[in-house]
Amino acid sequence: MKKYAEMNKQELEEEVVKLKAQYKKFQEMNLNLNMARGKPCREQLDLSMGLMDALNSEADLSCEDGTDCRNYGVLTGIDEAKELIGAMMENKPENIIIYGNSSLNVMYDTVSRAYTHGIMGNTPWCKLDKVKFLCPVPGYDRHFAITEYFGIEMINVDMTPTGPDMDRVEELVSSDESIKGIWCVPKYSNPQGYSYSDETVRRFARLKPAAKDFRIFWDNAYGIHHLYDNNQDYLIEILEECKKAGNPDMVYKFASTSKITFPGSGIAALATSLNNLDDIKAQLTNQTIGHDKVNQLRHVRFFGNIDGMVAHMRKHADIIRPKFEAVLEILDRDLTPCGIGDWTKPNGGYFISFDAPDGCAKAIVDRAKKAGVTMTNAGATYPYKKDPHDSNIRIAPTYPSLADLRTAMDIFTVCVRLTAAKKMLEEME
Repeated sequence: MKKYAEMNKQELEEEVVKLKAQYKKFQEMNLNLNMARGKPCREQLDLSMGLMDALNSEADLSCEDGTDCRNYGVLTGIDEAKELIGAMMENKPENIIIYGNSSLNVMYDTVSRAYTHGIMGNTPWCKLDKVKFLCPVPGYDRHFAITEYFGIEMINVDMTPTGPDMDRVEELVSSDESIKGIWCVPKYSNPQGYSYSDETVRRFARLKPAAKDFRIFWDNAYGIHHLYDNNQDYLIEILEECKKAGNPDMVYKFASTSKITFPGSGIAALATSLNNLDDIKAQLTNQTIGHDKVNQLRHVRFFGNIDGMVAHMRKHADIIRPKFEAVLEILDRDLTPCGIGDWTKPNGGYFISFDAPDGCAKAIVDRAKKAGVTMTNAGATYPYKKDPHDSNIRIAPTYPSLADLRTAMDIFTVCVRLTAAKKMLEEME
């Protein structure tokens, strides 16, 4: 088959007629397939049903130090949970606060606290004329929603396969005191599945921000979410690198078990320096007496230790790996011969990033929806939902069954080809 760029007008017109017929057949199937968000499928959730048996009415709900998990107290989380999550996050238990079920909630609170009360004695952001955040793009829409909600100006920084454009990050952070933070998903990033290189992490640690209260918001959501046993991305530990570089207080590191056990019923955590922890605890003590210690203990009893968690994640990988491979197979089968689009091939995480020809993403997503496939809205991976190229589409393979996913991708590639061919014809005319 010829690449679309090599086709003449007549060949493109014939291709459009053929694709319209295929598209109409899909529409007549009255499908309702949802790939809008990176949700675990039912089979993944079933893996954690043992959580429901880890504790019962006969169980000893006391910690090793004698704490009764049924009662008030223990503001920063039980020691056993700090040990388990610390091993997952590669941080010492003393650098960790265990929260409730949602790391996104912790990130929101962290921005809110800086906004209303400031960070470590610095001016509250609400009292400043301008507050800005750097946003690697494409990126995680819910990060951008938090900063937009607080009226914080967001500045795009391009992502590369080794992480954000660090020349740009260094230039902006060192020259503008109003830049107070940067959003990061450093391992198997959302949506591209990229992992930051060692050099990128070290350059982050060596940043020289103009703002004393600049913080890196390091959302390591996919730290142990590998697809393969023998082909895994490695990420060096940011808190340790910052300490070595003389910037021990520059990072807030977030994680949770949301895509490990039950989203909405897991445990979330923040790891940071002791100075930052003291600053946070001064606020946290006014917000809560302590989070759900019973759930913390339940997770500890279920996994036992980090080895139990890693073994559990292999079971997740066995379920979702065929789905990622199916998406990549169908993209390659249907689009590579046409010379249309680019996509990532991640070793872990929850997403594949697809870049359509410029000006096509919204039309592709709209066409897919009209054929029964709901995807993440085009533009969602950019601040203010404004993709300057209208090209990026986030593909979320995990939730549908493998059969439904294959059907959804067949529809998607027809929508990509139809949109691209029509656009090329319009340009010819």
